[in-house]
Amino acid sequence: MSDVDAKESAPVPEDDETGFTRRTALKALGATLGAAAFARAMAPLRSWSADLSMDEFLQQHYHEMGEEELEKVLRRLEKETLEDYGAEVEIEDLRPQEGVQFGYALNLSVCNGCRKCAEACNKENNHDRKTNNSYIRVFEMEQGSLDFEKGTASYDHTVPAPGKYYMPVQCLQCDNPPCVDVCPVEATWKEEDGVVVIDYNWCIGCRYCEAACPYHARRFNWHKPEIPTSEVNPVQAYLSNRIRPAGVVEKCHFCLHRTRKGEAPACQEACPTGARVFGNLLDPDSDIRWVLENKRVYVLKEDLGTRPRFFYFFD
Repeated sequence: MSDVDAKESAPVPEDDETGFTRRTALKALGATLGAAAFARAMAPLRSWSADLSMDEFLQQHYHEMGEEELEKVLRRLEKETLEDYGAEVEIEDLRPQEGVQFGYALNLSVCNGCRKCAEACNKENNHDRKTNNSYIRVFEMEQGSLDFEKGTASYDHTVPAPGKYYMPVQCLQCDNPPCVDVCPVEATWKEEDGVVVIDYNWCIGCRYCEAACPYHARRFNWHKPEIPTSEVNPVQAYLSNRIRPAGVVEKCHFCLHRTRKGEAPACQEACPTGARVFGNLLDPDSDIRWVLENKRVYVLKEDLGTRPRFFYFFD
C-alpha cells in the first residue's frame, strides 16, 4: 500500500464513553516506546486528516502547515475560546523579525522581591487565576549565595527582608536547550530570534522537557485554565499566550506576541524598580547590549553549557 493510500484509508478512532481519547492513546504509546521509536510512530498521525475540527494533535505540525491551513487553525482556536470562555480574541501567527536576537538581563541589586513581574505574567499570558500560575518564580536568597536551588519562592512576609536579595527565574531561552533535545515529537524548538517556543497543539504532555530543564522553568498544565471572561487577554499569538489546553507543557516565550511587535515584555513593563532590561542583542545601541558590555554578568548553571540568553548582574 502506498503512503497516500495509507493516509486515506487509516481509521481514525473516536473517543469512547470511558474517557479514552486519542490524546490518552498517544500518552500511553509514549510511555511504552523509547523516544526515537515514539517519534517514528507519531509521524503518520500528522497526515491522518485535514479536518480541523478533530482533536488538535491531528493537525499538521506548525512547520508543515501552509498559510491557508494555519489560518483555519487560528480561526478555529478563536471560535473555541469564544465558546469556552465567552471572550472574543484575535490569535495571530507572529514570526521572528530579521536582524533581531532577543536577550534579557536582570539587576539583582534593585529587584525588591515584590513579584509584580509574576502577577503581570499571570494576567498577560492567560494563566489560570485560581492557582495564580506564572512563568516567573521569584526566589528569596541569602546574601552571598548564588545557588537558586537553596532559595525559597514561597515567602509571604514584607519585602525586601534584611539579609536577603531576590532572584526571579523564568525560561532562560537557552541557545543549547536540553528541553528541545528530549522532545519525542518535536513540539518545542528554538526560533531564529532565540525564543524557545512550544506548539501546544502538538505537545503530548509526556513532560520529558520539564524533566530536562535544569532551571525548572516549564510548567505542566494539569487543568483547564479558569479565567473570567472579562480578564481574558484578547491579544494573543499561536506560539505564546493563547489559552493552553489541559495536559500540555508551557513556558515563558519572552511575550513574543508583544516583543515581535516592538513592545516590552509584560514583566519588564510591570517592574517598579527598573530591574529588568530587555532588547535586541544585535543592536549595538540597545540597553541589553550596554548591560553586557558594561556590567559583570553571569548566567545560572553556566557549567551545563546551555548558553542562556537571560543574564544576571549586580550594580
